[in-house]
Amino acid sequence: MLYQVLKYLLLGPLLRLVFRPRIEGLEHIPEEGAAIIAGNHLSFADHFVMPAIVPRRVTFLAKAEYFTGPGLKGRLTAAFFRGVGQIPVDRSGGRASRAALSSGLSVLRKGHLLGIYPEGTRSHDGRLYKGRTGVASMAVIAGVPVVPCAMIGTFEAQPTGRRLPRAMRITIRFGAPMDFARYEGMEDDRFILRAVTDEIMYAILTLSGQEYVDQYAGEAKAEAQAQARAQGRRGQGKEKAQVKDKGQAKGMGPAKGKGPAKGKGPAKEKDPGAGKE
Repeated sequence: MLYQVLKYLLLGPLLRLVFRPRIEGLEHIPEEGAAIIAGNHLSFADHFVMPAIVPRRVTFLAKAEYFTGPGLKGRLTAAFFRGVGQIPVDRSGGRASRAALSSGLSVLRKGHLLGIYPEGTRSHDGRLYKGRTGVASMAVIAGVPVVPCAMIGTFEAQPTGRRLPRAMRITIRFGAPMDFARYEGMEDDRFILRAVTDEIMYAILTLSGQEYVDQYAGEAKAEAQAQARAQGRRGQGKEKAQVKDKGQAKGMGPAKGKGPAKGKGPAKEKDPGAGKE
């Protein structure tokens, strides 16, 4: 019920007003049955804009941090994300990855649409990064088509770190469904999963026109943050050195010679005959 209210009465109309989305290829979304919508991830707004324009309900896998915030604000945020059709997943890897896979498969087995971002996190610089193989595992195990999706313009509207989006027109472009039924029963072959994932990422790349980086987005983001911190430390070091140099320069000047002591003049020679008659 809350999903319908947000989509058709509250959030949906607002998003259409702010972004005025241009929709291309909507006919590629199946009218019924399970499917995966795999898209690039450029902005926080992606979670809401694309589901708002798809006629069917789309359930997204979202990071668990959105559902675990403290206090009243945390509870309201969790309720909101559940209301817009998102389910929490732990992205720490290992057992958490298997739990995320199970959550996604349960959505597909109910015949619903599952939204997923193969990059695993938002792009920090607008480029498209290497996909993780979870999307391939779900597609092969569930035997469902994958619809590639490209969000265009949302990075400029609301890049990472910007609280409120700019009002500007964006484009949402869907590609033809991709069928991986030929790999049935091969979900344990990591080479197959990598090949399927790369094929999906190439389809997204073709739709979006982004620059592709053959590296995981999380790793690239961590490297960029570490580099920024290192540059900040170097900058602070330079500032301190400049301040020190200026201080030393102020305390230095031409050496001042000491004048003769007051009350003293040149020593007078004694007359050897003085005092003698």
